[in-house]
Amino acid sequence: MKLLIAEDDKDISRALTALFEHNNYAVDTVSNGCDAYDYAAGESYDGIILDIMMPGMDGLEVLKALRSAGCRTPVLLLTARADIEDRVNGLDAGADDYLPKPFAASELLARVRAMLRRRENYQADVLEFEGLALNLSTFELSFGSISMRLVSREFQMLQLLMQSPGAVVSTEQFMERIWGWDSDVEVSIVWVYISNLRKKLDKLKCPVNIRAVRGVGYCMEKKQ
Repeated sequence: MKLLIAEDDKDISRALTALFEHNNYAVDTVSNGCDAYDYAAGESYDGIILDIMMPGMDGLEVLKALRSAGCRTPVLLLTARADIEDRVNGLDAGADDYLPKPFAASELLARVRAMLRRRENYQADVLEFEGLALNLSTFELSFGSISMRLVSREFQMLQLLMQSPGAVVSTEQFMERIWGWDSDVEVSIVWVYISNLRKKLDKLKCPVNIRAVRGVGYCMEKKQ
């Protein structure tokens, strides 16, 4: 799952990034409304967290512009404003949820999980393929009686592969969805994580393989 966080308070932004990355989300962060709109309009996210009080464009302006442009990505508004009228204005502008500051990290995580479950392309809490199961809540990969917990990047890559078994996920898609479009990480990192995932699939002794499609990317398939 990939989130965009738009928050102009640097301390809060760092804390949110650490919180979501610890819980196996990929995160892009911006500190003003103009960048928030550009990122949200130019890249695919599973959810967006918008602070209302931001320079450039405020969160409500960003939200209205995105909805007018046809963006249907779920949005949670995060703000110090707690008046009922402000909440109503945010929801009427197209927000999916609204959480006033200060907030508990556990509640924010729960609200984001609920928001993502409600999105149009609902995804089950467990992805399965040929008996291999990836739990999206516990981040555990299991086959039969054997299970293991994946680290963040491994989990995110395997999630992309298991969402559409047999479909090729390109190296560029991995880079964009997991490391971000402005990352300076070398593309060879994708091969490193694929190699790690293959070793873990072998340890589980499951009938599943990650096949390299030369010059294109990788796909998950049943072993021949």
